This record gives sequence, structure tokens and C-alpha cells, in this order.
Amino acid sequence: MELNRRSLLAAIGAGTAAALTGCGTGTGTSAAGSADGPAEGEITLLTPIYEGAKGKTLLEGDILGGFRKKYPDVKVNVDYTTYDQLNEKITTGLAGGLLPDVLMMGVGWIPPFAAKGAIAELPEKLAKTHDYEKRVLEPSRHDGKLYALPVVLDTRIVVYRKDHFAEAGIRKTPANWSELRAVAKQLTTKGRVGFDPFSINLRQCWETFLFANGGQLFSADGRKPLFTDARGVEALQFFKDLVADGSADYARKTDVGAPSNVQTGQGSMMMTTSALWVQVKEQSPELIEQDKLGSFVLANRRPAMLQGGTLVSQSASSRHPAAARALVEWLATPESILGAAQQRGSVPGLRDLSDTAYVKENQFVDLSLKNLEHAASEGGTAAWMEIREKIVPTLEPAIVGDQSAKDAIAELGRLAEAAIGRM
Repeated sequence: MELNRRSLLAAIGAGTAAALTGCGTGTGTSAAGSADGPAEGEITLLTPIYEGAKGKTLLEGDILGGFRKKYPDVKVNVDYTTYDQLNEKITTGLAGGLLPDVLMMGVGWIPPFAAKGAIAELPEKLAKTHDYEKRVLEPSRHDGKLYALPVVLDTRIVVYRKDHFAEAGIRKTPANWSELRAVAKQLTTKGRVGFDPFSINLRQCWETFLFANGGQLFSADGRKPLFTDARGVEALQFFKDLVADGSADYARKTDVGAPSNVQTGQGSMMMTTSALWVQVKEQSPELIEQDKLGSFVLANRRPAMLQGGTLVSQSASSRHPAAARALVEWLATPESILGAAQQRGSVPGLRDLSDTAYVKENQFVDLSLKNLEHAASEGGTAAWMEIREKIVPTLEPAIVGDQSAKDAIAELGRLAEAAIGRM
């Protein structure tokens, strides 16, 4: 699989323009991102969200139902995928000149695909169409230009059991790593870990700790890894320290969608996303009804909350750019955003939606919106799509094996430099 992906990337690097012309007949988009003409034609939307039967009903019934009424001459075909398959699907489509007209992708993905000429620049006026939180739009840009609009945000926060804290006599949440480690030890009992940082993706967890330690992933120009300094090493070392204390256990991480350790009482604190609220409502509603869950933003040298999420962009090679642009704008309306956020338990990045009943009821979303000033995102280099896949397998041996945190981070730094050098 790695050889196949490298060959695809090589094909793209050698002939991006040729690949783009495969679907680029018709009016196309100009360098200024225009999409003139009537919104008409048959277009395809590639999306990793709107999961399951409920998500499909939301998208094809509610969201696209309204779109069809406004744009009756546009037919939208939906290609559902997962985030695990999305990169390869886009890369394959780009290499073969068969890129969907509208693409939904993750935070950190815009610079790589904008640099390849795969997605179209959007008019700057779209950044002012709605009342976006300033931080929310940053991942939508590359070289200062707008290439996507945010749909939903997914934040990484700490959720804890209030009843466990009360039983242990702990009156406040940890304000730094020293306090977090001490509290995790205090809460650990037979059959229960004090802190579960591992049930979210290790890449995103380490990044959150890196940012909380005052670190950065890359230089402003995206050409140099900065995570190789002491702050990146300390973030990984903290995981090793927790495991050595017995207050965290990599083998006890839970699968996505399964009841979390905090829900089952086998963990007192955990790194998670705002989406856990929806899961708890469905699987363990008594925890909400009895007010047993609390949440806080991780902090050490600074408070930090990883801001991921899903953005919507327009293919630079669409044969129907006006229709594609119309769909991009429609998926980023407050009504569409709120529906997607409610279905996934995600954070809507519009100030217009901060007072909705959904935000007020979902305490994890409410906490996230109130702390967007502390948000930081992954990515920041055109080589991100290659680097992101290396992070977990490179860091994991330091947690489950004998490799030092310093050596693991140094190796990741070498891999990142090599990937950037190939751009």
C-alpha cells in the first residue's frame, strides 16, 4: 500500500496539471476562484461525515433537499467514505483526473491539496458571509488565500468523573501536568485508571499535549519541523510517565463508538472529543442526568485545545464550477452546519449558533466554544498528508516499548524533514 501511495504522489507531483484537465473541461475556475454562469449540471460530493442512516437522511433529505429547491438544475451525487480512506480516495482521484466536484476534508488538509492545485481558491468575501470565530477560518487558508469553509469543528478536551473527584476529595481540575499526574495517581485504583489519554488517536493526543507545552509542529512557512525540541519530547515523555505510574494503560484504550472508560467507570479522566456528549446521551444517559461528568481544557505552559474538524472545498477541475460553488456555500450555511453538528456532537464555528439550544445543552461543545482562543490545529505544511501517517507508528514504540521519547521524536523529525524535502 505504501508503494502504491508513493507512486500516486509521484504521479501527482510530475503532472498535476495533466491530471486536473481530466475533469476540467467546460468553463472551469480562474486563478481568482471565479465560478461564473448558472448553477446547473450533475456534480459529486465526497464526504467523510454524515455517517450512518441518520447522517444520510440528514444530508440527502434535509440539507440537500433545501439545496435542490434553490438549485433545481443541479443534481448532487454523494460519495460517502471515512476519514481512514479519504486521503487515498482523493489522491487516487487526483492522479486519475477524476476528482469529485466538492470535497469535504479535515483540518490540516487544505495546504497540501491547495499546493497541488487540486482545490479552487474561494472568494475572500465568503469569509465574511457569516460570523465566523476568527480562529475557525485559519485552517481554511493556504498562503493567505481562502480555499475552504468550515462545516464542523471537533475539539480535544479532558472529560472527568465528578463523582470520582468528590470521593477522592479533589476539589479542582488540574491546572498543569504536574497536578494532572498527581491527580491521576490519586484516582487510580484496582480496575480503574486515573487518566486515559489513549482512547483518542495518538497523533491528535500528542499534538494537544505539544501545544499545551508551548510547542509547535512546523515553522510559519511549513518548511521546518519545530516539534523536535524539548517541548515535543516532554509531551511524549509525559505519556511514558503516566504508564510508569500505573495511572494510564495503552492496552486499555477503547474503540471508537464503544462505551468509554469514563462511561464505564474504568477511568476517571480521559482525553476525548466534544462528540462524547452525544455518545453518553445514547449509551449512558444517567451520567448526564446525575451530573457526573465535567470537562476542562488541558494546560501546562498554556491552555491548549486541539481544533480538528471538517471543511468543504471546491475542486479546481469541476466541469460545473458554479454548481460546485453553490454547494460549497450551502453546506456552510448556519442551518447546514447546525444539522451536521447535532448529528455528530461537533462544535459549530459560527457565533450565530453559540446561543442555540444545542450548544447550551451539550456541555462539551459549550466549553469548546468558550475556549476557541486556546485552540490550535494540526498541519501547517504542504507535506502534511505524508507526515500525519507516520506519527502514530513512530511514537507508539516509545509508549509500548523501550524506545526513549527523545529518540522517537528525533526519528519523526527526520521523517518529516524528508517528506518536506520531497515537496
